[in-house]
Amino acid sequence: MYLTMNRFKVALGKEAEFEDVWTKRDSHLKEVPGFRSFHLLKGPEKGDHRLYASHTAWESEEHFIAWTKSEAFRAAHAGAGGSKEMYLGPPELEIFETVQELS
Repeated sequence: MYLTMNRFKVALGKEAEFEDVWTKRDSHLKEVPGFRSFHLLKGPEKGDHRLYASHTAWESEEHFIAWTKSEAFRAAHAGAGGSKEMYLGPPELEIFETVQELS
């Protein structure tokens, strides 16, 4: 499994708007080969922001890279820059490869 994670610093008072944007958008992920799961996680309040993270699990790095070059990726991210006032800086991408999996 290949896991990608984006961390978002969302300005206080913008949490509901952020969650609304994410829960109402069509990510196009369900029809993408190699896609396993997606989670949007709400974290703690830290000073001037609330931390959020999106986790996307893929069968392999190759599947993730193919998605980033796909029409589905472009469609899912269309208009992403339109809500910049919600964020304190750009998202931070982190990528992980599975070493052990228990289910």
